Amino acid sequence: MSHATRRLSKTVAVIGAGPVGLAAAAHLRERGITPVVLEAGPSAGAAIGQWGHIRLFSPWRFDIDSAAKRLLAGTGWTEPDADGLPTGAELVGDYLEPLAAALAPHIRYGTRVTGVARLGADKTHSLGREGRAYLLRTVTAAGWSDVVADAVIDASGVWGRANPLGSGGLPAAGETADAPWQAGPLPDVLGRDRERFAGKRTLVVGAGHSAANTLLLLAELAETEPGTAITWAIRGRSAAKVYGGGSADALPARGTIGTRLKALVESGRVELVTGFQIDAFTTAADGSVTVHGKTGSHAVQIDADSVAAATGFRPDLELLRELRLNLDATVEAPVKLAPLIDPNFHSCGTVPAHGEADLAHPDEGFYIAGVKSYGRAPTFLLATGYEQVRSIAAALAGDREAADRVELELPETGVCSSSRALDATSIGDAEESSGCCGTTASDAGCGTEASGCGTPAAETAPSRGLATGVLHGRAGQLIELPQLKSSCCG
Repeated sequence: MSHATRRLSKTVAVIGAGPVGLAAAAHLRERGITPVVLEAGPSAGAAIGQWGHIRLFSPWRFDIDSAAKRLLAGTGWTEPDADGLPTGAELVGDYLEPLAAALAPHIRYGTRVTGVARLGADKTHSLGREGRAYLLRTVTAAGWSDVVADAVIDASGVWGRANPLGSGGLPAAGETADAPWQAGPLPDVLGRDRERFAGKRTLVVGAGHSAANTLLLLAELAETEPGTAITWAIRGRSAAKVYGGGSADALPARGTIGTRLKALVESGRVELVTGFQIDAFTTAADGSVTVHGKTGSHAVQIDADSVAAATGFRPDLELLRELRLNLDATVEAPVKLAPLIDPNFHSCGTVPAHGEADLAHPDEGFYIAGVKSYGRAPTFLLATGYEQVRSIAAALAGDREAADRVELELPETGVCSSSRALDATSIGDAEESSGCCGTTASDAGCGTEASGCGTPAAETAPSRGLATGVLHGRAGQLIELPQLKSSCCG
């Protein structure tokens, strides 16, 4: 896995020129290592630009990497207000573009990585594998070419790999990416896509912040556009997780999203359908759609002109097939990280600080960082990714002490779920069981060995993050599966 005595890296390929990829390049550069950033898009933060109209709920103080800040300090860059909440477009324009300009000699745009392997050895080849360089197959407008590097950091993100709308993780009948009713996960409702939604029927599917943002924008549109109808469908039986912790949320903007959405549902301006499992889509000649599904044993049909699929994303692992990875079977995150972010048991936005040792794979010198390292879990924060690449860069430079040292500047807090709380049948029981979840360490001693607040016995480092005030993930929804009837015996 992680080898402190491995050959030091001179060149490191970084896949992706998003916030974490550029932060990785800045940290590598400080360490005297040459980064080669391979970005599929035409510019830095190209994926973020596709949802530039959305405002982040984390302020600038958590959105700027330390090494990037040091690099930009000598360029005349003006640091944004630490307490301001940037939109995606502002994150790109006010931070990523200046950072990319400072790193320009190291970045190759329009270069998509289609595969990564050990140089001269496929996945099954063990003899002499350790210490080999990496080969990255890339495709550009001019054709394909190979890049060779001592190590690789995959910070390519998950945008563009949306989860399907169908139940069970598979597309439903009639679900295609190019269907005329497909509106994408974060449409620009009040901007370029306004005509698509004004006076029309929209179905939003999903139980995360992407769905909540789209619903809030649609509700704002409906105030001035008569006939705008909004339906929200979730697979769970309750929207409590989406509503969040309100004033208990460590990020006020995130808490406000849930509070506003709950008010819209209670007022009837947004129609909520819970426990909805999608089975099929029937597309009409005019491009509208009938969504066929069920809630429990009852068949349900929803007619809509557009469907916003805010069902989350999954990592693209196909380009890594020739590498030896150690990924969790459930979350598709590194095995040491997965239990800390598993959405079945975790929803509070906190995680023990982790770095290179927790992200290493059997092929030494290869790492998945950023939101892609979280696999299918939705609780990633930019600051967590910045700490990941700081630690990775230190390890690649041979500085084991720095690699293992925690430098994540976030509040220390308890993990907002525990084995005791998961057995509870009500929020009151869960709070009594957990004792202090949802509060900061200074308030209640959460995250310490003594508190026992959702911290496994093996953990020694307190959790860091920005708690949502929600006690636990899907495990809080007790579900009884239907049983086959039998005349006897079980």
